[in-house]
Amino acid sequence: MYRAACTHLDQIKPVKPLTDGCEECLKLGDDWVHLRLCLTCGHVGCCDDSANKHATKHFHSKHHPIIQSLEPGEDWKWCYVDKVGWE
Repeated sequence: MYRAACTHLDQIKPVKPLTDGCEECLKLGDDWVHLRLCLTCGHVGCCDDSANKHATKHFHSKHHPIIQSLEPGEDWKWCYVDKVGWE
C-alpha cells in the first residue's frame, strides 16, 4: 500500500503489547471484536467495531497517531491523523 501520505512515521517505536487483550475492556470485564496496537506506546485497544472503541479513544486522549492490527494473519497499519493505511 501507499505509505508516503503518512507524515507520522517518526512516531513509530519498537513496542510490545502491554496486555493480552484490550486494556480497558479487561478492566471493565467487557468483550471486544478485534485488537489494535498503538505503535507509539504499546497500548492495546479494541477496534471501532467493538462497543467501546478503545483504540480510537486512546488516539484522542494521547494523540498517538499510528496503530497496527493485532489480529492473526493481519499486518496493516493505520494513521488516524492522515487517514491512511498500509501493509
